[in-house]
Amino acid sequence: MFRGSITALVTPFKNGAVEEASFVRLLERQIAAGTHGVVPCGTTGEVATLSDDEFQRLIALTVEVCGGRIPVIAGTGTNDTARTIARQRYAQSVGADAGLVIAPYYNRPDQAGIAAHIEAVADASDLPVIVYNVPGRTVTDISPATLARLSAHPRIIGVKDATGEMGRVTRHKLDCRKGFVQLSGDDPSALGHYAHGGAGAISVTSNVAPAQCAAFHQACLDGEWDEARAINARLQALHEALFCAPSPAPAKYALSALGLCEAELRLPLVACDDVARRRVDAAMAGLDLS
Repeated sequence: MFRGSITALVTPFKNGAVEEASFVRLLERQIAAGTHGVVPCGTTGEVATLSDDEFQRLIALTVEVCGGRIPVIAGTGTNDTARTIARQRYAQSVGADAGLVIAPYYNRPDQAGIAAHIEAVADASDLPVIVYNVPGRTVTDISPATLARLSAHPRIIGVKDATGEMGRVTRHKLDCRKGFVQLSGDDPSALGHYAHGGAGAISVTSNVAPAQCAAFHQACLDGEWDEARAINARLQALHEALFCAPSPAPAKYALSALGLCEAELRLPLVACDDVARRRVDAAMAGLDLS
């Protein structure tokens, strides 16, 4: 179920409020383009600045619009175990397919604390958990040994790994239970992640180029490596441009240039400067992004 091109959705804002019509339009564009799954309320969705009511509405709306056509992985993770459990239970109640649970940020727990936090979330509901390891944002790293421990839990079914360390994929293959799903959390490393045995990626680029990303991931899944490399090469400049300023500012600018939503963000994030906008424009040129 969880494989291929999985889009970490942006959250459109207009005049400070969530703009639901644009969100639905973006979702339908993803489905029409062949995207294999979506993640609402993740880092790219600016979840840190969403209220609990906004979080709940976006998860419920995503499940409603997707209507079982593609899986929904709700970004339920926070640095508060009780709050994460509440979000995980809510996501289950409205029909999400899994919850994405990040290593606690700011608190900086040790490996025992990280494992206890994620296991407590998995114990608290029947919704599957995908672990999210992104040390660049959380400071703490989920070690391969800790992930192996977590994989023994029947409801902890996979990992989104944004470390960029390709050797981890093989290490996880060796140490985690059979069938444990490995997803890249980084578009530029997705090709290498597949080569080591990964199953897909939770992507930022697919917000902007969903059809191209879906084609790339399908080529990887089908073992069409020449085609996959060719598509990846065409997307490389866009992968890089979308992180030339704090994400998701470049992605939102790109979507605004396509007329799909406003470029608006919530503080402390701010809009791209002119240099970043020109770089995004150049990366989009020549790609069919209709």
